[in-house]
Amino acid sequence: MSVLKLTLAVEHYDRHLPLLEGLVQPEGIELQAKEVGQTTGAGGRHERMLQHQEFDAAEVSMSSYIMGRARGLPLIAIPVFPRRLFSQSSMYCYSGAGLKRPQDLAGKRVGLSTYQTTMSVLAKGDLQHEYGVATSSVTWVTNRAELFPFETPAGVTIQPAPSGRSVEDLLAEGAIDALIMPRVPRPLAEGSPRVGRLFPDARAEEARYFQRVGYYPIMHTIALKESLLKQHPWVAASLFHAFEQAKQVCYRRYDDPNWSMLAWARLLQEEERRIFGPDPWPNGLSSNRRNLERLVQYSWEQGLIPHPMPVDELFAESTRGL
Repeated sequence: MSVLKLTLAVEHYDRHLPLLEGLVQPEGIELQAKEVGQTTGAGGRHERMLQHQEFDAAEVSMSSYIMGRARGLPLIAIPVFPRRLFSQSSMYCYSGAGLKRPQDLAGKRVGLSTYQTTMSVLAKGDLQHEYGVATSSVTWVTNRAELFPFETPAGVTIQPAPSGRSVEDLLAEGAIDALIMPRVPRPLAEGSPRVGRLFPDARAEEARYFQRVGYYPIMHTIALKESLLKQHPWVAASLFHAFEQAKQVCYRRYDDPNWSMLAWARLLQEEERRIFGPDPWPNGLSSNRRNLERLVQYSWEQGLIPHPMPVDELFAESTRGL
């Protein structure tokens, strides 16, 4: 089998370093792995892959990928999930809004990156199913244009942020009551007393959530050009095993308690393993079926896809048994 040259665009996570360094190479592939960040707009990795198929393979938003797949996007994923987040620590509030619990968000204005951002979908679904806050009871204020167009569901209110204003600024000023964002908003990072987390002990709430649902929620997956797999179907399994190998290299690096700049990184890892088990980042469809089914359900309930999709249809056939 001749060596196939492929491009891969991913974020600079610790679990991707062995691929970016060239330490791990997929069998039969000469991989050009490059760091491509998710910046806002057309220069971001999600847009470049989901709208323009610029790379042979790339890390993409799970929610937008589901939407694209439902619309006939010529991409197919492998069951590798390099980004995961809980929603609870990504919910922020304005200190003057008087929000003490999730149920207080009903009737409020809540900022989002976009309505379809995976964290937005997860948090809206969690608010509805775990805390009884209906999506239609909140006014959603979005920071930027949606990647894929969709029809706003009946009873749901979505408003764009004023031109030239970010939802982070609106939160710090009290122009919105809360914000759901996968990254720490700038005012909180800068120490503003006007912004805090909705859950004061988000880590404890997330541990309880994990005990209820049994998984660490998926944010991203790895999508490949469908035309590539039609010509070289073996590539899907080769890339899957390379990502799994890179993850295991990453785990071994954390055996050194000073691998991270965090003084207590090793102790935190041991605590996580007690709560989540030995591998909070499982790849493969069988280990993530319930996780994916719930995200598909949330996407359908929020009007982003026309009908629930079988999760098997999201992944290359040769990887569905992995």
